[in-house]
Amino acid sequence: MATVGSTALRARFAVVLSELYGREVPAYRTLVEVAHQVNADVVARSGESAERLGSLDRVTAERHGAIRVGTPAELAQVARVFAAMGMHPTGYYDLRDASASSVPVVSTAFRPLEADELAANPFRVFTSVLATSDRRFFSADLSTRLQAFLSRRRLFADELLELADRAVAEGGLSEEDAQTFLTLAAGSFALSAEPIDRTWYRELEQVSAVAADIGGVGSTHINHLTPRVLDIDALYAAMSARGIAMIDAIQGPPRWAGPDVLLRQTSFRALAEPRQFREADGSVSEGSLRVRFGEVEARGVALTRAGRARYDEAVAAVDAAAGSGGDDAAAVWAGFFPATEAGLYAEGLGVCTVTAVPDRAGVGAPEGSTAELLRDGWLRADPVVYEDFLPRSAAGIFVSNLSEAGSKDTDVAGADLDAEWLEGVLARPLHDPFDLYEAQHQASLSTARRRLGL
Repeated sequence: MATVGSTALRARFAVVLSELYGREVPAYRTLVEVAHQVNADVVARSGESAERLGSLDRVTAERHGAIRVGTPAELAQVARVFAAMGMHPTGYYDLRDASASSVPVVSTAFRPLEADELAANPFRVFTSVLATSDRRFFSADLSTRLQAFLSRRRLFADELLELADRAVAEGGLSEEDAQTFLTLAAGSFALSAEPIDRTWYRELEQVSAVAADIGGVGSTHINHLTPRVLDIDALYAAMSARGIAMIDAIQGPPRWAGPDVLLRQTSFRALAEPRQFREADGSVSEGSLRVRFGEVEARGVALTRAGRARYDEAVAAVDAAAGSGGDDAAAVWAGFFPATEAGLYAEGLGVCTVTAVPDRAGVGAPEGSTAELLRDGWLRADPVVYEDFLPRSAAGIFVSNLSEAGSKDTDVAGADLDAEWLEGVLARPLHDPFDLYEAQHQASLSTARRRLGL
């Protein structure tokens, strides 16, 4: 009997979840349609250079999802489900201080780790857990009631968790079990028709709309599903031309003439979705909520730790220039980053894989640094795509889709929910993206140097 392994489970789950979200949020289908057209236009215009950060097939299939859970126990169960699909917790993101608005969550992203797995299907899920113990957002009384509410719900069926654990232990599932797994997993993230306690939801919404979306309902749901686009500025214009309301800005680095780095994101604004509410007298009424939106992303070159430090400096400079009345973000950015990919690598800012130039392999290259071997044509560099996220951009997307800023008491200390805490909750390693990128670079460098006889 054929076994459905983690790679196939991940690819099939991405398709199933996309179909589910498209039914629930029809504007998402429009977003995907426009993204496909923009990508085709870019490739037609730029040829092979448009695919330096991923083939058109990969970019077309690429998605990242976002979900929100309420408790450490729920997050640990999420980790079990995604482990069956070869998706592992990578990166730590604290959104509590990434914005002036109230976003009381810490997050990680579940994704494949190896380059070949990412190439096969790079599905990622940005996963946030509510910081119920953080007194800046939740009083002791509200925290107690919130945790009691969350403890009564069950997001994932026992059968789903059992199948997930078996898939990990046995290296996959039978076709029949795989179908059951996919049905149960997608169903766990479907929007529930269960009436929402209006009083309870509104109380949490005063703290944060994100808190209400997580802790004000009896289930979870896919919050957004994100296609990848090769020209996010063209997509923004095309969506606006179709009459779809976009958020005010593209989050992340500005558009400029040099290499794209890290991640740029935008979205259409959260749509009013019909929901049922249970009133204080027990009656059920019709209403709507704006909590789900259509995000889209453009991915650039991954940065080293030094590159990321430079990025943070550039962002601060762009903010300062904007605050003093300047508006040429691209010009400010150009003062921090080299104008070419080769410059990124030469300055140790960008991550690349290297290969020995075929007609020179085996002819005895001179000893030298990687930068010298690249400069003198012994090695060829190819960019490593950034596979992860940015706290500021994630918070910016969240906040841009909120109707109110919520409330945060900055006079009290926040809860210590750091990466070590998150790793303990997950009961599995929390991978560092910088280490993953560096390992990918070093592995390619070792192979290339051997082929050059070094």
